[in-house]
Amino acid sequence: MPRDPLSVVVTTFNNADTLDACLRSVTWADEIVVLDSGSTDATQAIALHYKARFHVQPFAGYSAQKQAAIDLATHAWVLLLDSDESLGPAAQAELDAALTSPQMQGYQLWRREWLFWRWQSPRSRLNHYVRLFDKQHARMSGHEVHESVVVTGSIGVLDVVIDHYGERDIAGRVDKANRYSTLQQQDLAYRDVSWLGLRMVAYPTVAFLRYYLLRGHYRSGWAGFIAARVHAFYALLKYAKLHEHREAIKRAQADEKPQP
Repeated sequence: MPRDPLSVVVTTFNNADTLDACLRSVTWADEIVVLDSGSTDATQAIALHYKARFHVQPFAGYSAQKQAAIDLATHAWVLLLDSDESLGPAAQAELDAALTSPQMQGYQLWRREWLFWRWQSPRSRLNHYVRLFDKQHARMSGHEVHESVVVTGSIGVLDVVIDHYGERDIAGRVDKANRYSTLQQQDLAYRDVSWLGLRMVAYPTVAFLRYYLLRGHYRSGWAGFIAARVHAFYALLKYAKLHEHREAIKRAQADEKPQP
C-alpha cells in the first residue's frame, strides 16, 4: 500500500553551512519546499541542487514565515525542519510507515542537541516536537519565538530523531539567548505576568536545575553545564527585559502627565 505523499518544508536565511546536510537527509520526500528570506550565500544553489522549490519573501517573523512555507506545500502531509536539522538514515522507513494509512493528524519527533563540541549524552532526555502533520488540521502557533505546530486532532509520537546542530559555539548560543529573549519579551508584554521580581530572582535557578538535572545534561560534562548556564541566563533576560519594558511605560506615562 503506497504512503501518502510528503512535502518537506524548510525556511532559510544564509544557511549554506547546514542546509546541505538537511536536504540530503530528505531526498526521498515527494517534494522539498524552501522559503528563503533573502540569503546572500550559497543557500539558493544548495536548494536547487536538491531540486527544491525555492521561494523568497521578506522575513515575517519565525511563526509567520514557517506558516507561509507550509502554505506553499502542495501535499497535505508536511515534515517541518529547520535548516540546521537533519534526519538519520532510519527515519525514512518510520515516516513511510506512519504515512501509510495515518491514524493521527500530527506526530511528534524527538530532537537530539549538539552542545558546542559534542552531542548531548545518550542518557539525557530528548525534547519532542510536532514536526509531521496534516496541514489541513494544523497551524503555527503565532508566537514571536519558540513557535510550535498546533494540531486540531490526535497527536502520536514516532521513533524518529532529528539531529539539531544549532549554535556551534558559546558566543552564538549567548547571542541567540539575547535575540530570543527580546522576542519573547514581546509575547510576555501582552500577558499579565505577575510576581515579576520573584521570577527574575528565582526562575533562572529553576531553569538551570531543570535543564541540568531533570533533563540530564549533567551527563554531557562541561558542555552540558555551560549550556545549562546559558539557558538560565536566557530565563533571566526574558523577565528582565519585560521589567525594563514596564519601566519604560511608567516613564512615558509620567512624562505625559501635566506639570502642576
